[in-house]
Amino acid sequence: MPLNAVVVDDEQLAREELIYMLEQMPNLEVIGQAGNGLEAIGVVQRVSPDVLFLDVQMPGLNGFEVAHRLIQNGTTPSIVFVTAFDRHAIEAFEVNAVDYLLKPVEAARLEKAVERARQRVAAAKEAPLNDQVERIVQLMSERQSKRERVAVKVGERFLLVQAEEIIYASLTDDSINIVTSQLAGTSNFRTLDELQSRLDPSMFWRVHRSHLVNINKVKEIVPWFSRNYILRMKDAKATEIPVSRAQTKRLRDYLRL
Repeated sequence: MPLNAVVVDDEQLAREELIYMLEQMPNLEVIGQAGNGLEAIGVVQRVSPDVLFLDVQMPGLNGFEVAHRLIQNGTTPSIVFVTAFDRHAIEAFEVNAVDYLLKPVEAARLEKAVERARQRVAAAKEAPLNDQVERIVQLMSERQSKRERVAVKVGERFLLVQAEEIIYASLTDDSINIVTSQLAGTSNFRTLDELQSRLDPSMFWRVHRSHLVNINKVKEIVPWFSRNYILRMKDAKATEIPVSRAQTKRLRDYLRL
């Protein structure tokens, strides 16, 4: 079935490239484009596309905020999110009813997203789609509300560090040790579970019952016995942290090992 599409991306080159790729597909016409969130809302309300290719990271209104406003206005097309996030971040909004594309967009993956959009439009299941987008907005809001700074006790002082600066946290002798590139100290959190609940789950992985790591601060993955792995971290000591058997599969899937 024919589809009308709108493409939204604040990067002009990325927007033009995606439009070009879409225009090569049969029975699909790009009827509008926008370079920011507010402009996107106006374009969608004006042309009523079947499918909206919506960038996630934009200044002002991001893609999720745009989707939320469209829901409130009752003008929600089929939405395909486009993101430059790493794969581990996508789990926050990977749902059946709303597709996503990773930048740089691959032609084969784009074709699959378009086909899903055709099926969704044909089925005219707008209410469940709205429910899914609402779920996405809620998940992303929860992620954004996670604590951005953590207190680390070094000697007699408590120093505040940005959460993303934490390289790893480990449970040792009933205390939680936190290590960054600049300092090492202890946390007042009683358990790793408590600390983990205050951090972004897409960034911080509980790779072992005694270790919580920032997946973006892994320097090297070292194969170990029985197809397990050890993570060599980016701290000054290149600390080695074991990966439990339960977490090995997740690591393999994430890194395509």
